[in-house]
Amino acid sequence: MTLPMTAASAWQSERNRLLGIAYRMLGDFGHAEDVVSEVAIDAVRQERRPDGGRVDSWPAWLTTVCVRRSVDRVRQLATVREDYTGPWLPEPVDTARLPEDAVANRELLSLTLLHLAEQLAPEARAALVLHRAFGMSAPEIAEILEKTPAAVRQLISRAERRLEIDPEAPAPRAKDRAALEELVAAIEHGDIDTVVAMLDRDAVLWADGGGRVRSARNPLFGAARIARFFAGILGKAAAVDPLQPVRARLVDVNGGPAVLLRHNGRTDVLFVDGGPDGSIRELRQLSNPDKLTRLSLDFG
Repeated sequence: MTLPMTAASAWQSERNRLLGIAYRMLGDFGHAEDVVSEVAIDAVRQERRPDGGRVDSWPAWLTTVCVRRSVDRVRQLATVREDYTGPWLPEPVDTARLPEDAVANRELLSLTLLHLAEQLAPEARAALVLHRAFGMSAPEIAEILEKTPAAVRQLISRAERRLEIDPEAPAPRAKDRAALEELVAAIEHGDIDTVVAMLDRDAVLWADGGGRVRSARNPLFGAARIARFFAGILGKAAAVDPLQPVRARLVDVNGGPAVLLRHNGRTDVLFVDGGPDGSIRELRQLSNPDKLTRLSLDFG
């Protein structure tokens, strides 16, 4: 005889998958954990309802509540992020620390797409995450979002166009590892010319210091401005430590490689995306120490 699944056992079984959904929706692992914990409380309350709280499928019920709570949390955070000091970037996570179910399809784990997804309305973000990362169909998503399947397909299509995702292809690849190793060496040796040569003329840099550390308060557009920004970092670092002003190494974050930087007594994580010609088109620098707690920052 098969015993019926309880709310607690169902939540425990589904927890990692729910965490993967919520993190992709929110770009903040702490808030994702909060949402998943709230889902557990909702499930227990549902089970204890006087009418018996009958649930035909706990995994489907938990997914629905998780998505709806994530949508509500996205709306709440939008107001908070409007007052954020400088550009807001998602919280990066060491992929090795993520449970396998939370990793699932790594496409929408990339910090680039998590950042770009901030442009989307909450329901569009939910539809994209459920479809692209978890393989759910439009009718399944429609039940969760209380929309028609046709409306969901339109949400997904528009979101893919907005984020420049080819529905028939995998997510855009980050700069290949060999090129990143070249960038690491150039930064460590203070070789600004090599860094500049790797940049697309119209490259853009977002720097998230969150008001906790000195950082660019606005996005920097163009290779020349980005080069001056890095030259300033290297110059200040050399004044503090002439022998080894900057240390750099590659780390695996959010399913791909990133550059870990140590300078001026602080640590930054640099995410790089390349264009079709191999040049660097986008850089995202995370310096806010509050957002680096889920990464291994060891240089040993």
